[in-house]
Amino acid sequence: MEHSKLHLGVDDSGRGPVIGPMILAGCLLNEKDEAELKKLGVKDSKQVPAHKRKILAEEIRKKAIAWEIVVIYPQEIDARTTNGINLNKLEAIKMAEIINKLNSHKQIKVFVDCPSPNIIAWRNLLLRYIDKKDNLDIHCEHKADVNHVSCSAASILAKEKREEEVEKIKEFVGEDFGSGYSHDETTIKFIKEYYSKHKSDGIFRESWGTIANHKKEKEQKKLV
Repeated sequence: MEHSKLHLGVDDSGRGPVIGPMILAGCLLNEKDEAELKKLGVKDSKQVPAHKRKILAEEIRKKAIAWEIVVIYPQEIDARTTNGINLNKLEAIKMAEIINKLNSHKQIKVFVDCPSPNIIAWRNLLLRYIDKKDNLDIHCEHKADVNHVSCSAASILAKEKREEEVEKIKEFVGEDFGSGYSHDETTIKFIKEYYSKHKSDGIFRESWGTIANHKKEKEQKKLV
């Protein structure tokens, strides 16, 4: 039957921030439920207002055959970087974990939002970590989260989880640090004022240039 085709979308949220975790999500849907979710307004999370995203995330969880979320905390990102595993490789490993978890004996078309400019090389990297490939038709694309409903759904689940994690950190530190991205003035202000207080709490990506620059500025001020 036409509606028995299965699509698995995989996407990330929070790849670039200096504060908080990176989230990866996978969502397995059949074409019938994809069509219904599209009617409800499921699309790339960046195109969905926050209040609607929360509602859509609930609908996705109800309709999905299965879904999986992986949280990669700053300590793991920093440790991988220190060990010579860059962010692209880390994502390949973790996205493969999601695919392995959601894979079954059925034929599945997989859409992965590719984090690397070199799609072919990154897809080959991803394939190294996937256990069972015979039943999978794997497509790695830029803007897969825009072009495929399953990937849009994964994008929404990942973004919602990222927002949940950010809110937890804000409650813990008792301050609003904005989005956690380096281009956010509120985030930079928070780092300048509270980095020393919270540097041991595991909320910062120490391997990011933003933190290195902050430390350098502090050292320079000491020398003046």
